[in-house]
Amino acid sequence: MIELNKVLSPDELEQTLRGIGAERYHNLHPFHKLLHGGKLSLGQVQAWALNRYVYQQGIPIKDYAILSNCPDKELRNLWRQRIFDHDGIDQDEGGIERWLKLCEALGLERAYVQSMEGVLPATKHAVDTYINFCRHAPLLIGFASCLTELFAPKIHKERIAGMLENYDFVDETMVAYFRERLTQAPRDVDFALRYVKEHARTIDQQQAVIDALYMKTGVLWAQLDALYLAYVNPGMIPPGCFTPVQTDVAAAQ
Repeated sequence: MIELNKVLSPDELEQTLRGIGAERYHNLHPFHKLLHGGKLSLGQVQAWALNRYVYQQGIPIKDYAILSNCPDKELRNLWRQRIFDHDGIDQDEGGIERWLKLCEALGLERAYVQSMEGVLPATKHAVDTYINFCRHAPLLIGFASCLTELFAPKIHKERIAGMLENYDFVDETMVAYFRERLTQAPRDVDFALRYVKEHARTIDQQQAVIDALYMKTGVLWAQLDALYLAYVNPGMIPPGCFTPVQTDVAAAQ
């Protein structure tokens, strides 16, 4: 963990934040390596999509929580685009709908996914932790927690290529969510990063920004820990949680 002993320049702060992603972003997690490498069974991919839905539907809730701490109308209007991206607006169906279509294409029933009944307890806890953090954090720190978007385009590119190449049950329509994020995430992070670099001016503010990014990378990592333990090794699926028809854990080892 980084502990500051001096105020960083804006560029030094950005470099520090990018370093956290290089070490801790969840594209490094063993579960993602299996997913992108085509090493998971259909059932294991279903488990991933089902559990990831909890995070996807929580994104606009998180953004509303951040906006509840924003007294500036112009900032609120700028940040609202993130909510539209996921909830949808006008002719854009939104990211949540695209994720539901991905789940349906994988063979999961929409109502079951939306109910979140089969989701791992650790997944729910991680997402709830993140939403509650944003609800109570100062605006600067809420914005900073979203800076994992700095690293998102790389993982989306890997996911699109890896899933299309390695799974015969994945087609172009199923990766629509990730293709949209290739343009949305850079736009979002450009605004958030500029805001953080401009407003994090003291040691305490910069330390809080750094800590917020550590927290967020931990939230993402914890979700994959839960998936790995339940559906890969040792395969401990909690009672009542989704149990794949294909339980070929050995295929992922």
